[in-house]
Amino acid sequence: MNDIAARERPSHVQALRRPLTAAVALSALIVIGVILAVGDSSYVDLSRGDPGPTVSLGTGVLRLIAEWAGILCVSALVYVAFLQVRSGRERTVVENIAELSVVRVSALVWTLAGGGLVVFDAADANGVTLERVLSPGGLPYLVSAMDLPKAWILVTVAAFIIFCGAWWTRSWTTTLVLAAVAVLALISPVLVHQVLVGPGHDFGSDLATFGVPAAGIVIGVPIVLILVTTRGFGLPPRTLRRARALLRGAWAVAFAVEIGLLLFKTVLLRFALTPTAGLIAVRLLVLLLVAALASALIARLLDASSPDASRAVALRHLWPLALTAAVYIGVTVAMTRIPPPQYFMPVSAMEVLFGFEMLKAPTLAILFGEWRGNILFAVVGAVAVILYLGAVIRLRRRGDAWPVGRTVAWVLGWAVIVFATSSGFGSYSGPSFSIHMMVHMGLNMFGPVLLAMGGVVTLLLRATPPAKRRDVAGPHEWLIDIIGSPIARLVFNPILVFLVFVGSYYALYLSPLFEEAMRFHWSHQLMNIHFLVSGYLFYSLIIGVDRPPRPLPHLGKLGFVLAAMPFHAFFGVIVMTSTTLIAGNFYAYMRAPWHDDLLADQHLGGGIAWAAGEIPLLIVVIALCLQWARQDDREAKRKDRHLDSGVDEDFDAYNDMLKHLADRGRLQPQQPTASAQRKDTGS
Repeated sequence: MNDIAARERPSHVQALRRPLTAAVALSALIVIGVILAVGDSSYVDLSRGDPGPTVSLGTGVLRLIAEWAGILCVSALVYVAFLQVRSGRERTVVENIAELSVVRVSALVWTLAGGGLVVFDAADANGVTLERVLSPGGLPYLVSAMDLPKAWILVTVAAFIIFCGAWWTRSWTTTLVLAAVAVLALISPVLVHQVLVGPGHDFGSDLATFGVPAAGIVIGVPIVLILVTTRGFGLPPRTLRRARALLRGAWAVAFAVEIGLLLFKTVLLRFALTPTAGLIAVRLLVLLLVAALASALIARLLDASSPDASRAVALRHLWPLALTAAVYIGVTVAMTRIPPPQYFMPVSAMEVLFGFEMLKAPTLAILFGEWRGNILFAVVGAVAVILYLGAVIRLRRRGDAWPVGRTVAWVLGWAVIVFATSSGFGSYSGPSFSIHMMVHMGLNMFGPVLLAMGGVVTLLLRATPPAKRRDVAGPHEWLIDIIGSPIARLVFNPILVFLVFVGSYYALYLSPLFEEAMRFHWSHQLMNIHFLVSGYLFYSLIIGVDRPPRPLPHLGKLGFVLAAMPFHAFFGVIVMTSTTLIAGNFYAYMRAPWHDDLLADQHLGGGIAWAAGEIPLLIVVIALCLQWARQDDREAKRKDRHLDSGVDEDFDAYNDMLKHLADRGRLQPQQPTASAQRKDTGS
């Protein structure tokens, strides 16, 4: 019976089993070997108890499984969303069973490994035995004490959502959302671990935000391409060319981030002769090798003449790519078991919270002249401006015009955002509530107004050529699919946008949430992203150039703004008159030497929130009225041109209605009168 089952098993499964099993075994040997070699020294260095070999080995093996599953899940979703080409009328419809099979398997394994790590990392991070964790009340207490088990809870929930979604979704936009959830789950354990400690950890966290998903794509996408090819279906050249471009970009990001992390973890190479530096050097070499192997794989697949030839090429390249991926993943997990050098650098309270110190009082010269780059917003802003200008150049080369004012608005919008986050205002927004409010207003008010006036969606739709009827979907079709999706209609729902834009102030600052968000760099960045996105959605509905899924009439837009103004003013008054410190424990712990009156600084922040919140809204009201007047002028001129041509649409419509009524009366059979009816019946 077993022989019959083995013969019936698909041949590609048998061909994949041996190299993938060997790769997982190799990465496990690396992790287990490092754990045994390190012993309890890492726990001693961190002044933490030794939880025993069961916890240390179990944590390492589960982390290894989670890394493999997470990388394959993200890469498979990236393949389905951006690399898999589809033609015909339903070019953005996902074939659920075939295309998402790797996603389902990897997401299930990821869910199970993440759930196990909630328990094991609670023991490992706290330095207690597994029996202590499983004792009554032990797990909730230990999870609340450390951030890493909380991150694994997020991973478990996210992976389970992906697993469920991969069974029913057929929409490309839903696949895109699942890919975003997978990336969030992949970076969560990293952002709360080693990159969150030591001087300069703001740089380390932002670098990891870009580097972790980029490295996952570099390692996982070639394996996913092989998994698809070995089923006997040759990959189209368009898929392979897209994969090559994606891998080149991801490799450049991953390699640059790896060098940045080397400098951060070794404190600018002061500790170059350490295990952490050696392991990062191995990862750099592996990235170089993976780039060469992936390039050779895609070149051979492009030259393959048949599906059978493609399958043979894929199987030949599976062994080196799988073993190389095993080394990278094994080394990555091994690094989590060794405390890096930046852990042991002396730091102040400010460096613990922010990654750097601000010992000077925030004068105008410091606020405007001393910059500390916020890598996340600087990189996103640079990419956004480059893509926008590239689209404008493409339109002009084609002979199409694009308003200069929109380009200026888009560039200035991102300049405001980068200035607010990377200048002295961004640095001092942590220890000073009033400066934080200035940054908040820049990200939530001034920057989003300019971005909404840039009309980026309209520009990209005009700059990207639509695919031909039988051609595969491209960026133009992706944009159209996103704009018309139920997700876009939900995100741009006016009621939801209004509640988020107005309610965020009260929910954030009048609750413990603000103090929690200020404690970590990743949460501070997440808060800034929320400010930016909520402001952009709000102003896009009012003065945005792009047409939202549910556009508001001009009167509704005016009411939208006028309804928001009292809420902003009321919030500013609450903060200005409050005698209770917002995030008082946080500011007291930080102990800025130049910060002697926290309550006065808070009252100043309330005044800034009131003034800087009302002024942009008044400007928006004026701009909205001008847009309304311009639209009426255009409508009046259009009617005048129509009347000058001797035709009036209103009169035409009225005459058409009369003609229709007359025709209906002639066609309706005439009813006999009552006297005629009596005459016919003889009565």
